[in-house]
Amino acid sequence: MTITVSGEVERLCAFGYEALRQLPQVEDVSREVEGRQGAAVRLREVLARAVAKPGATHATLASSDGEFTASVPLDEIQDALLVYRLNDQPLPAHLGGPVRFLIPDAKACHSGGADTCANVKFLASIVLTNGEQPDSRAEKTPHA
Repeated sequence: MTITVSGEVERLCAFGYEALRQLPQVEDVSREVEGRQGAAVRLREVLARAVAKPGATHATLASSDGEFTASVPLDEIQDALLVYRLNDQPLPAHLGGPVRFLIPDAKACHSGGADTCANVKFLASIVLTNGEQPDSRAEKTPHA
């Protein structure tokens, strides 16, 4: 399991399970997103390592199966969670693992609900871009 961060960043980064464990943790995701399980790191912590370039306005989130992408305004998702573990084990696939992207505030991306927002199961990459990019949410059912 590796999450890559690329695009409009100063440093290309890849985060495996142990690298995510080294970042500040949100130990109980259910306190922020009712009904969800696991422990997570905030997107802002991951992006602090990659260092977004000044022109970065959006993040394109892509699932590992290549079936889902969501392009969302970067300034609205800084508090998003990368859920990657359950107890002391990697997040299982039936919960969207090995990494699931969750936005705690459903109103953050103005889409009418958290699960239609940009919550992504099987997250594999985050690409920072200058402007909105192609987004599969209009074409396919979201990975919620």
